Amino acid sequence: MKAEIHPEYHQVVFVDSTTGAKFLAGSTAKGQGETEFEGKTYPMVRVEITSDSHPFYTGKQKLTQADGAVDKFNKKYGFKNDQ
Repeated sequence: MKAEIHPEYHQVVFVDSTTGAKFLAGSTAKGQGETEFEGKTYPMVRVEITSDSHPFYTGKQKLTQADGAVDKFNKKYGFKNDQ
């Protein structure tokens, strides 16, 4: 292996932005600050989705309504469907 061409590998705490859950893993990512984890200070990287907040792992799927444009308009302005 060539010397000094590889990024530095170190322990990083990943923080889920949605739930605030933290987990420690080895990474070459640069920290966006520092955080305490199990009594030690580590570089911190914020992520949007982890297994703690992803619907596949939590079992909480978000269902979207399949209303059409006319139904949305009627619902928004309080009109009733008289069909």
